[in-house]
Amino acid sequence: MQRLVLALLLTPLPLLAQGQVPRDSDALFDQSRLDDLLRGTTLTFFDDGQSQFYEDDRYTYTYANNGGTGYGYFTVMEDSTICIDFVTGFSRCDLYVTDAEGRLIVITATGDRFPTRP
Repeated sequence: MQRLVLALLLTPLPLLAQGQVPRDSDALFDQSRLDDLLRGTTLTFFDDGQSQFYEDDRYTYTYANNGGTGYGYFTVMEDSTICIDFVTGFSRCDLYVTDAEGRLIVITATGDRFPTRP
């Protein structure tokens, strides 16, 4: 039992999310490439929601149709994930990949895939 607990403690958090598995056709990012791609940019999703990654590590997600805005700070991890600590105390880590068509896809911990607009 102690070995299991130790193994879980040593496993990076994003790897514990069983649904967050890329497809064989997905391409992962290394840390510097993902940081260069997103820092200082805004991603727009097909529902018109927007993720904005500021140069100073701030992050906002603006929901579509005037649904409000979430505020937090992001960290680019080594395993193609970005973790966000929201000011509300909620945290999440999402996997960022490009699919076979070259679209940027955000994969949540539950395995949901959200493509971004070009």
